[in-house]
Amino acid sequence: MKTLLWVLLATSIMLCTSLCGASDPPAAQSSLGEREQSAIRRTVLRRVDVPGTNYEVVYALVEIAAHSIVPRHTHPGTVFGYLMSGDYTILINGSPHSIRAGETWEVPTGTVHEERTGDGGAKILAVFTVEKGKPLTTVTN
Repeated sequence: MKTLLWVLLATSIMLCTSLCGASDPPAAQSSLGEREQSAIRRTVLRRVDVPGTNYEVVYALVEIAAHSIVPRHTHPGTVFGYLMSGDYTILINGSPHSIRAGETWEVPTGTVHEERTGDGGAKILAVFTVEKGKPLTTVTN
């Protein structure tokens, strides 16, 4: 299973390198508020069905403006991240984890978390493994 995850991450990095100019996804793919959406730009690079399941893998380039706070939210599946550049901290269950460029992390299905950026903002390659038809992100209280 770990080998498969590393293969997915490596494939994602290659896709991002070649497809960073792809168009923005439909607005329906997120339940973030208007203010949060203006600080975040999510460009879907590719969607791939997971055979024999109701899941899909969504490769996305996520750019978060400098000094932004992405409010507490969840995802309907596991999300894998790779920080391409910038200053990024993810708070999982209130515990901050500073991520440096070139590092990876994952957020388990349904885990409440928030994200913050510093002076450089953040450019992230995100790989969502989610149920088809569900929004990629849902804001929580």
